[in-house]
Amino acid sequence: MKAIVYRGPRQVAVEERPDPKIEQPGDAIVRITTTNICGSDLHMYEGRTSVEEGKILGHENMGIVEAVGPGISRIKVGDRVSVPFNIACGTCRNCIGGWTSFCLRTNPTEGMDGAAYGYANMGPYDGGQAEYLRVPYADFNLLELPPGTEHENDFTMLSDIFPTGWHGTELARMQPGDRVVVYGAGPVGLLAAHSAMIRGASQVFVVDKEKDRLDLAGKIGATAVDFSRGDPVEQVLDATGGRGADCGVEAVGYQAHDPSGDEHPELVLDNLVKSVRSTGGIGVVGVYVPEDPGAGSDAAKEGRIGFDYGTFFAKGQHMGTGQAPVMRYNRHLRDLIIGGRAQPSFLVSHELPLSEAVEGYDRFDKREAGWTKVLLRPSESA
Repeated sequence: MKAIVYRGPRQVAVEERPDPKIEQPGDAIVRITTTNICGSDLHMYEGRTSVEEGKILGHENMGIVEAVGPGISRIKVGDRVSVPFNIACGTCRNCIGGWTSFCLRTNPTEGMDGAAYGYANMGPYDGGQAEYLRVPYADFNLLELPPGTEHENDFTMLSDIFPTGWHGTELARMQPGDRVVVYGAGPVGLLAAHSAMIRGASQVFVVDKEKDRLDLAGKIGATAVDFSRGDPVEQVLDATGGRGADCGVEAVGYQAHDPSGDEHPELVLDNLVKSVRSTGGIGVVGVYVPEDPGAGSDAAKEGRIGFDYGTFFAKGQHMGTGQAPVMRYNRHLRDLIIGGRAQPSFLVSHELPLSEAVEGYDRFDKREAGWTKVLLRPSESA
């Protein structure tokens, strides 16, 4: 099969790899119909993680079941499915508690709970930016979708970024009528804003500096805040009569940078503490890592982010963090799509065959104007 393989900083290649096979009774093989380039993939692409050379990338996957192991009883060959990026056993303490993003059994990496496809430090699993993907514990993990091709671009968001955006609002303990501020208008941030709108926010602010992303935020009814034009905290406070937002979502992560391009991993956390009212909540779904050798300070290289904890404490705010347990939300979000209440595909800018993925990575990584979300079609040729 053809697959996208990591070959070093800012180097990926389309290569021939062996087709995956059933290795355990609970496995399924999925023929990938759509797989996405995620903003999180760019951390690896840029050489800011310990991902090993030769890894097949891709954790946002959907497709058709081609084969199942002898232990499978629910999923059938021919089913159209979404593949959560979390690889979960379904029976450990965290999975039973609904925290499939922190499965205790699927990741042999020392000190790391939770596994994923094609991702650094999250187990030995190949990703789905390929023609086929092996899915462990398939009866537990796979989400059935209506047959056919309807909502393909919406459903492909169910594997990660739509549940992750929703999770940000959950971690912030958002309530109907809240004013919500989202920092970062990348795909996750835009879907956090979309989630907040669906959940009944009275107003949603989206902070970024890229015009194409802010335009998309405006199209879904959010208030765009361009931080290249002035302090975003002041803009949010001015718009809320000095009170601040009721809660906020961090959708940027450890590579946050100022308008001049200098990295400040604490920048968004500081701004959220200032932008959110006292006793308000902050949900952090932007990626932070235990070690970042490419960081600009010794502390950040060790994963130590010196944000304004004193003000956070003084304001009595609360913060939730971590990767989304996709299965907690994906069924509900699927049905919101089917019912016409959610349309996460509004952010899709490019649909490419797998053969054009190298260019797709390059242009998405450069944040070129108009490149907001890239979908790959392994079954299509250039």
